[in-house]
Amino acid sequence: MVSRGLMASWAFIDFLLLAAGGMSIALSIVWREPNLLMNFTLHSDFLTAGMVLGIMLCATFLVSLGAVVQRNHVTVGFVILNWCLVVDALAVLAVGSLIWFFSLRQRAEYHTRWLALPDATKQAIQDKLSCCGYFNSTDGQVIIAGSFCTNQSFADGLGANNNTANFCVTPVTKFTDYTLENTFTTIYGYMAVVLSLLIASLCVIKKRETEERFKKIDAKRGGSGFV
Repeated sequence: MVSRGLMASWAFIDFLLLAAGGMSIALSIVWREPNLLMNFTLHSDFLTAGMVLGIMLCATFLVSLGAVVQRNHVTVGFVILNWCLVVDALAVLAVGSLIWFFSLRQRAEYHTRWLALPDATKQAIQDKLSCCGYFNSTDGQVIIAGSFCTNQSFADGLGANNNTANFCVTPVTKFTDYTLENTFTTIYGYMAVVLSLLIASLCVIKKRETEERFKKIDAKRGGSGFV
């Protein structure tokens, strides 16, 4: 039989795969809930990609259960599992890189998103972050009459000392950078789980094949207890 230590390690990593898939699905659902800054930071494409990735990881976990319950000499289930893990690795790389690449252009990307926001949402962000406009006091139709940007003269006065912290680009990108960095770092972290399970599965296949080969040798020798 395959050693208990190897199978225990394989089972632990397999559980981590399920946990990664479950977390990806859960966060994709939770982050769709109404939240001013989170909804602005993570648009639906990112959340949908996270949901699909989570479903793929959970589906691979189900495949792994089918593989591990097969008889010792049958390894086709682990072969299928490993191909699923290769696909998972590519998906993790694609989703993580998508978010990472977006984070490199976030000042410009979120400016475009800012311009497309309804006036009420712009005002809510300005009030929450105590800022006026995106790059300056006239950019993107600064919403006046909020609790922070009370009038145009106040908004214009914020740019007198050239302090960009008075405009929304600085606090917005501070929040988005933190959120995006943690998101794609976590997704890239899934790669360690996927590759570890792939290696562990290869070890199980090799061990099963070796034991089966020795059993056949022993049978040819008349069961003399060679192994």
